[in-house]
Amino acid sequence: MMTDKRFSISRRIKSFGYAFKGIFIVFKTQHNIWIHSLAIIIVLTAGFIFKLNAPEWGLVVLAIGLVLVSEMINTAIEWLVDLVSPDYSEKAGLIKDVAAGAVLVAALISVIIGIIVFLPKISKAFHLIAE
Repeated sequence: MMTDKRFSISRRIKSFGYAFKGIFIVFKTQHNIWIHSLAIIIVLTAGFIFKLNAPEWGLVVLAIGLVLVSEMINTAIEWLVDLVSPDYSEKAGLIKDVAAGAVLVAALISVIIGIIVFLPKISKAFHLIAE
């Protein structure tokens, strides 16, 4: 079946609607994204308290995006695996484990970025308090 490949504003608007629906579904159904959201609130609050500069904010925003995107892709992979392999399958389990591992790697990278950005600021604040 041949689909119409011409550009259409209405189709672009619909595609954004589908994307926002996907974001909403993940936030509504995935408990891990709630944990990530709590961490995001804490990190953003700390960023304002410690007055991050533009490059530091850039690193923090990239780290946040990395974790959220990986969690959403993991969710999509898990749902797809469940759809195509509703019965237990060792390979299906491995696919889900690898996708979950990707989220863990993203989270660990984000923690490392957080340490790089915030540790000097926290250390400086403690030195000021100790003086």
